[in-house]
Amino acid sequence: MDAAFLALPLDRLADAALTRAGELGVSHADFRLERLREGQIRIRDGELDGATDGDITGCAVRVVHDGTWGFAAGVDLTPSGVAALAEQAVDVARVSRPLSSERVELADEPVHRASWVSAYERNPFDVQLAERVALLADWGRRLQRAGGVTHSDVSVMAVQENKHYADLSGTAITQQRVRVHPQATVVNVDVTTGDFETMRTLAPPTGRGWEYLTGDGWDFDAELAELPELLAERAAAPGLEAGVYDLVIHPSNLWLTIHESVGHATELDRALGYEAAYAGTSFATIDGLGTLRYGSEAMHVTGDRIVRNGLATIGYDDEGVEAQSWDLIRDGVLVGYQLDRRMARLCDLGRSNGCAFADAPSHVPVQRMANVSLQPAPDGAKTEDLIGAVDDGLYVVGDKSWSIDMQRYNFQFTAQRFYRIRNGALGGQVRNVAYQGVTPQFWASMEQVGGPSTYVLGGAFNCGKGQPGQVAAVSHGCPSALFRGVRVLDTDAERSG
Repeated sequence: MDAAFLALPLDRLADAALTRAGELGVSHADFRLERLREGQIRIRDGELDGATDGDITGCAVRVVHDGTWGFAAGVDLTPSGVAALAEQAVDVARVSRPLSSERVELADEPVHRASWVSAYERNPFDVQLAERVALLADWGRRLQRAGGVTHSDVSVMAVQENKHYADLSGTAITQQRVRVHPQATVVNVDVTTGDFETMRTLAPPTGRGWEYLTGDGWDFDAELAELPELLAERAAAPGLEAGVYDLVIHPSNLWLTIHESVGHATELDRALGYEAAYAGTSFATIDGLGTLRYGSEAMHVTGDRIVRNGLATIGYDDEGVEAQSWDLIRDGVLVGYQLDRRMARLCDLGRSNGCAFADAPSHVPVQRMANVSLQPAPDGAKTEDLIGAVDDGLYVVGDKSWSIDMQRYNFQFTAQRFYRIRNGALGGQVRNVAYQGVTPQFWASMEQVGGPSTYVLGGAFNCGKGQPGQVAAVSHGCPSALFRGVRVLDTDAERSG
């Protein structure tokens, strides 16, 4: 745990804020003190392009007063300063009360007194900047020396997040989590035509430390070595006639389809229409809970905030709820949602499953996405066996661009690489391809999911939600999977049309 954070008067500040809130007659109050440290290094064509390292420290008080939310945040880390925040939060609730059509009630949660640290070995902020730059610059120089690479970009983003949460019920929790996102991209430019192609590493962001970049959990040396050759193959690859094809989708691509068509769609505030920012609402409305056919019987999707190295993994959320794992879709049927304490009580769904999160000390916690993952079949096939079951199709690897409507229903995804499959054999790459689907029909076409050996935990640092906007890091695990009869586009033809 970060010594500088622990040196702050966490308990004394929490007590001052909560005592004042209690004196003002609130039914609920919570206090959050947070330090958020972010660093980024960028390498362009093997040379340092920039490095940043900054942090934000602040605190917030949230209350429920007369059935209405109130919130205030600031940077005065003194007992009088946080007591003043409690008063401001109550004032906000009083002003807001005439505008509120519903009384806020929160699902019950046991009292917790705990500390928690995420699973990592080497905090990236404990690594000397020169060492970090040297590793990434070496990656960039290796890529630049390869044939067919006009430009290369290498970067890493690192985050250390410290939070202290306390509430009037007696809960007091101190936490620290670390995450990193390394990435390398190569570019080939045809100087005659001006056409260009790009290719990016598949390594996902992760809740690990600097050890991830030095071979613990991912073989970066191997991926960097093959990236230029893969780029050259793509640059020379033929197009593909649009039509209906079977797809074997690798986890490096499927995680994003899960995020957009399942993750956002099963956020209960979206399903109820309370939230529409960035990603719209959801077709998976509450009247379908327990009955909506989301996909084939091979579809088992869980939400969790506990998986090791997950980006949304935490000990306790920003409402003091202990991290859990639960089913969202079982045997292809919608059976659960992602909840915070208000949504859980509003729909009489019992306890929250711990999905409240604020991305900065100045922001109010909102319902955010857990790690949402498609589970492998215990005795499922290897990826090569899924490919062997396809007569005419494509193998889809790596995420790229995407589009989905505001009900999480109609979508289109591209990829880093599409490989042709004929008669169960993997061929070369094809270019300028996208696949389309309608969420329930697409997931209904999933015939098989791979076994545990095909499972990869992907994810992103930058899932957006709310107004004012917030971002959150979230992981999505999945195995390789076989889909039958998916519509595939020639994107060159679509553009020219």
